[in-house]
Amino acid sequence: MNDDFDDFNDIKRLYESGIELPLSSLTSVLSAAEKALELKDPFEVMGELTDQESSDGNLLQFPKPQVIQANEQAWSQDDEFARQTLAGINPMIVQRLKEFPPKSALAASLYGPQESAIAAADIEGNMEGLTVSEAINQNRLYILDYHDIYFPYLEKINASEGKAYASRTVFFLSGEGRLKPLAIELSLPRLVDGQPAKNNRVFTPTGNAAHWSLAKIHVNINDFNVHELVSHWLRTHAVIEPFTIATRRQLSAMHPLHVLLLPHFRNTMNINALARKGLVLADGIFESFYSFGKYSMEMTSIAYKSWRFDEQGLPADLVKRGMAVEDLSSDYGLRLLVEDYPYAADGLQIWSCINEWVQAYVGHFYKDAIRVKSDEELQRWWAEIKEVGHGDKKEGWPDLNGTNELVEVLTTLIWIASAHHAAVNFGQYAYAGYMPNKPSMGRKLIPEEDDTHNEDATLLSSDPVTYLMRLVSKQSKAVEVMAILEILSSHASDEEYLGQRTSTPFWSSDQNLLQAFEKFGQRLKEVEAEILERNKDTHLFHRRGSASVDYTLLVPSSNAGITGRGVPNSISI
Repeated sequence: MNDDFDDFNDIKRLYESGIELPLSSLTSVLSAAEKALELKDPFEVMGELTDQESSDGNLLQFPKPQVIQANEQAWSQDDEFARQTLAGINPMIVQRLKEFPPKSALAASLYGPQESAIAAADIEGNMEGLTVSEAINQNRLYILDYHDIYFPYLEKINASEGKAYASRTVFFLSGEGRLKPLAIELSLPRLVDGQPAKNNRVFTPTGNAAHWSLAKIHVNINDFNVHELVSHWLRTHAVIEPFTIATRRQLSAMHPLHVLLLPHFRNTMNINALARKGLVLADGIFESFYSFGKYSMEMTSIAYKSWRFDEQGLPADLVKRGMAVEDLSSDYGLRLLVEDYPYAADGLQIWSCINEWVQAYVGHFYKDAIRVKSDEELQRWWAEIKEVGHGDKKEGWPDLNGTNELVEVLTTLIWIASAHHAAVNFGQYAYAGYMPNKPSMGRKLIPEEDDTHNEDATLLSSDPVTYLMRLVSKQSKAVEVMAILEILSSHASDEEYLGQRTSTPFWSSDQNLLQAFEKFGQRLKEVEAEILERNKDTHLFHRRGSASVDYTLLVPSSNAGITGRGVPNSISI
């Protein structure tokens, strides 16, 4: 049986009328969803994913994802492709381009030339009259670089069912403040005279239209894989565990830090245990449905080598990526170089709220540096995190010798558990629930320009839609991923959001602390109103874009279900 989607209308039927699946296929979908989470009763999941009024209960129907609700074509447009790097589900990868052409950090002796094949001639005609040098000096060039994380695995990936490239995408910040793609480089390994080399291909918006569209698809495949494995799993779920364990092992239940952090670790160990049973294990969801396949966890281990705790707070991350510069005259001491950067703009407000609350809390218990240094439980907690939990990470740990360092550490921890996770988790179905926008794997490469006689080139020329359907995920794999994303993107009815302590209502009787916490909650409500107001500003294109999807992932509050908003206290799903 053909397992490919026939066309875009075939995909749309998943949301409009549903598709009839054989019982074995439906069971596989439900099993994947249950295997991933095991949080719901199987009959409840079946009720959510299937139409029980169909003749045999095998009609699979999904809610329509936000990215195609208002405009079914916008996802494929260049401006939406660019906007999602700033306001999609993976907005913490894009960085300012500081040298041209871009260069790899991989050893040339193993992986071939380090320099990108993107040339000034490929992009300068679309840069409002600027040269590359001028654009770099004016902070107008940006890059989404998945070259080094993918290239070492390409031979292994492409020897299997999956097909992938290492990618670099260069963007230009227009005079009106909009990001637009200039060029995509897709690279494959090859040998020349027995030496490592590369097959680098550069695609531009003014070149072959079909090839440009497929190049964007391959970039989105890479982006979605890095999102799931690095931005989401590694940088939130995985790295928070040692902090959770050390808190339980080294801090008494009455210790001020235990009281502060308890809501931010709620249900995290449980959800991670379930993830290890369904998502990240051998032959689990990641290995079965994503590009890296059985190398998924190996890749995250490589990514972890460059992880540093002192770069995980939002201000430090923005500066590291060149998306902001320190500026004491600006709000939060930073000036965004892309002013219309929804994740950063909203995130800095949330960060500031957390930081103010933590300062008040720490200041209540630790009046000076001596009290921080002499707190034996606190120092044992920090030592276990650095030397045991993250024992192979020797750099990036501040010394807890004073209140400023303690505030920074605690603010960063709460940020990771709350806002960072919310930004990468609760929009998954909104954007990846429509598979062509964020496929989990590719199955075909792009035919070479001069190879017009092979089967793939002929099919692409005569029927580009069918070719695309054969490139992206199979129907059976797509619906299983969609089922999982629908559950992962949902808020529970008993979710506890930032600024709330509903699960521990009697956490303190100190009126000063209670007033400080109430102020924290009130400030978050003000930020929420400001975010929603910014979304109405038609000059801020990236906040809605052509797809008309408001950026609400960092709006603090939410109702239950798939809402595309809400910042829970903890990594609870």
